[in-house]
Amino acid sequence: MDPNTFPTKGNLILAKNTLKLSIQGYDLLDKKRHVLLKEIMSLNENAKEIQADIDRIFKEAYQSLQRACIEMGMSNVERLSYGTPKEDSVTIRTRSIMGVEIPIVSYDEKTVNYPAFGFGDTTEALDAAVSGFKKVKDLIIKLSMIESAAYRLAVNIRKTQKRANALKNVTIPRYEKLTKDIQETLEERDRDEFTRLKVIKRTKH
Repeated sequence: MDPNTFPTKGNLILAKNTLKLSIQGYDLLDKKRHVLLKEIMSLNENAKEIQADIDRIFKEAYQSLQRACIEMGMSNVERLSYGTPKEDSVTIRTRSIMGVEIPIVSYDEKTVNYPAFGFGDTTEALDAAVSGFKKVKDLIIKLSMIESAAYRLAVNIRKTQKRANALKNVTIPRYEKLTKDIQETLEERDRDEFTRLKVIKRTKH
């Protein structure tokens, strides 16, 4: 038997303190869950908008690329694509939301904000395609950040909910019952002791 469940005043104080801390912990976890849910709902809305923009712009850019291939020839377009600079400026930092580390993805636009070819031997369709695919890349970087953040938030929400449920359904009821049982036992003992003292006092008289 757990000695902390023995009906003593010390255990009663311990049980009350544990119950109080459990209730405070549950309230904090519940508030954290609501904040994270609000954040993930906002991220999901942004993700839907960005995904719609990606689909639209990608379609337009691909159509421009098809026109460029028709106007310039596929081999020429492929040759010009070899000059596209490698993207290696992406950096990832983090920020914290209620203890959850959220990624912040960024890159240096200056290193890729110019075409990899001259304008003399290209067409307007190719320029439009390059511009469109650049916009798509920008949006994909933003979307990757949002989806990664949403995933981390979702995982943490599940953990937070699990801990909150354990407190609400297991820990808090357990210590409510323990506090009540110890309290009733001590009160019963006090009544018995009071009765015993009264009997002793009467017998002396």
